[in-house]
Amino acid sequence: MSEAPPDVRALAERRAEARAAKDFAASDALRDEIASLGWLVKDTADGFTLTEKPPYDVHDRVTDLPDRSGEPDTREATVSLVADGWPDDVRRAVDAVRAHTTAHVLVLDAGIGFTHDGAEVLHLSADPGWAASRTALLKADTARIHVALDPSVELTGDAIATVVATFDDETVCAAGGWGVNVSEDWREFHDGEPGGVDAILGYLFALRRADGLTTPPHPKARFYRNADMEWSYALRAATGGRCVMTEPLPATRHRHRGYHDTDPEYRDRESRKTYDRFLKTFRK
Repeated sequence: MSEAPPDVRALAERRAEARAAKDFAASDALRDEIASLGWLVKDTADGFTLTEKPPYDVHDRVTDLPDRSGEPDTREATVSLVADGWPDDVRRAVDAVRAHTTAHVLVLDAGIGFTHDGAEVLHLSADPGWAASRTALLKADTARIHVALDPSVELTGDAIATVVATFDDETVCAAGGWGVNVSEDWREFHDGEPGGVDAILGYLFALRRADGLTTPPHPKARFYRNADMEWSYALRAATGGRCVMTEPLPATRHRHRGYHDTDPEYRDRESRKTYDRFLKTFRK
């Protein structure tokens, strides 16, 4: 990694001084000047870091990403992924979608520097969390059917066509290859069978883009776990529709790093927050 030249570092020092003085207009102007010289400045607990500007636009806020929610449908289906870690897994998933389907591929690079020639990639400087990422992808899409795919899933055939066909039934509000049913005491979920289920899991979660824009994931869901079930119930409540689990899809599920390789304390804390909110909202 290259070291920033003295003039760029001097500008970054001046920016740090401006931030300390709460002169945010000067801070923003200096950040832009640093960017014009080919460098990105990022604030840290110890001060700042400088990295070479990549050959694509990197946004600091999800609100800076394209918002096409008011545009009409321009394609049948888009497969969307969040690249918030493990780029090799994301690349494998994108390659499989490109190999087996004609769907558009949309990726949110959540601060890891992911690129792929076969996908439309939106770049953020940091991870905004699961719900914010998923909502941003919905807003950036222009397909009739929006398919949220987890990077742990590798398609081995055209699973997307199978899922999209499910929406020929107007009563369907969400569909995918893996679904669950809630237990009578609402404390457990059991694997579903093909047909109607209580909720679709986020391994592959498809919905109409229009429904997703009206009823996006709960904004407080920073972590995916239980948030997919919460989203399923919210869609059912908003649309009066149902969730449908398809027949087994041509796909392989690899190690789910989002679960197994995430800090357990963070994972369990955020999962519990979402599940408690889910119970409070829908158990009644």
